[in-house]
Amino acid sequence: MKKKYVSNSQESVRMFKSDLLEGLSKVHFTVPLFIFIPVIAFCIYKSFALTIGIISFFELFFLGLFVWTLVEYIMHRFVFHYVPSDKPWAQRLHFIFHGVHHDYPSDAMRLVLPPSLSIPLATGFYLLFNAILPANDIWGFFPGFILGYLFYDISHYAMHHFNFKGGIWKKIKQHHMLHHYQDPDKGYGVSSPLWDKIFRSDFLKK
Repeated sequence: MKKKYVSNSQESVRMFKSDLLEGLSKVHFTVPLFIFIPVIAFCIYKSFALTIGIISFFELFFLGLFVWTLVEYIMHRFVFHYVPSDKPWAQRLHFIFHGVHHDYPSDAMRLVLPPSLSIPLATGFYLLFNAILPANDIWGFFPGFILGYLFYDISHYAMHHFNFKGGIWKKIKQHHMLHHYQDPDKGYGVSSPLWDKIFRSDFLKK
């Protein structure tokens, strides 16, 4: 079977000549926690300051968490795994966004989204949901959505660097490792295989 990666080294391959761009493409796995946990806390504070109500808050919170799982699947399958044209610039862009992760799946500094990408994406999703949801519902919905993203980011790092001896974590890691080392055209769900089962992109596991 053809090897589906270039190297399993934890070291980072250089992607940019510019030191600034190179630095922006790397991040320690704890950085998203320091950026987005305060965002979650602020949203929760706003939701109770606006007296949304505890039941309504948790309904919106879990809805946001659920919506994240679908967004994660769609982005991974249709954005990160979009096969570009044979133009060099398109191939280069694909490599920067996701190809580098499949070529170097254990690169310790490129397993969570860098703030240069995660902050604009989070801002865009906030503006989108704020425009769609009824007034003030964003403050209950968005912290659930961001918590889903944090779970995805940190669990993705853990799948590539931690060993799980059993239980659900071992099954989730197995699902993602099959995506990397067996068939990259299946298993797009990282934090959950739910949507792979629904959209029939799951692996046939014995």
